[in-house]
Amino acid sequence: MRRPSWVPEGTDLDKPNAARVYDYYLGGSHNFEVDREMARKAIALWPELPQIMRSNRAFLRRAVTFLAERGITRFLDIGSGIPTFGAVHEIARAISPESRVVYADRDPVAVAHSRLMLADDPQSAIVQADLRDIDDLLGRPEVTELLAAGEPVGVLLVAVAHFVSDDENPGKLIATIRDALPPGSALVLSHASLDGRPDQAEDHQKLYRMTPTPLTMRTREQITAMFTGFELVEPGVVYLPQWRPDQPEAVGEHPERMSGVAGVGFRP
Repeated sequence: MRRPSWVPEGTDLDKPNAARVYDYYLGGSHNFEVDREMARKAIALWPELPQIMRSNRAFLRRAVTFLAERGITRFLDIGSGIPTFGAVHEIARAISPESRVVYADRDPVAVAHSRLMLADDPQSAIVQADLRDIDDLLGRPEVTELLAAGEPVGVLLVAVAHFVSDDENPGKLIATIRDALPPGSALVLSHASLDGRPDQAEDHQKLYRMTPTPLTMRTREQITAMFTGFELVEPGVVYLPQWRPDQPEAVGEHPERMSGVAGVGFRP
């Protein structure tokens, strides 16, 4: 396969990649046939997957807008993936043009493309770092600079904590982030849930075990516990379409079919 210019040397093009599969679900172009093949297999098992991914992206937009309207102008997007279809800095700056964003992802393809996109943007940065090595991530100069001003920071963990296994203790990682944040900061989190479609969960997790990023779906109770030390805003941890929808009719009759749950909480 000919290597596109946006893909760094050393990237394995023969294995599906979660960031590129997500890009495909969103209708993006930064993916390969191996990613599309995995996505097609997943969609055959779970036809609503593209709609779920777009619902997750819509939650990100609403949550960033919510925080920006409340005066937050600094954002740390962990597990940012390939920034397509409304990146965080674009959403935030529509409200506050001075907004600063640091993106962080462990995937070299996502990071390489982000660097191209952000090359002429002095108010945004991208670091290649892993949520599971949280001390390294928080110690990056771009991140320490974002936190150093003492202003509230919106931390986004959107569709990323389910790639952290139970043995890697996502709750402890999030607590470390919480303790590093200035008062008034916020956590934005969405997570694949076992509650909405338990009939689909095992097959979907089995499919992701084929990739370098296996998936751990959790109950709403387990996901809510990740907000320990944060004050949840209404409506709490709910199915993706239920979190502050733009219009009530957008929720639909079966929000549980979107499978993922989401919430936003503030650090006192």
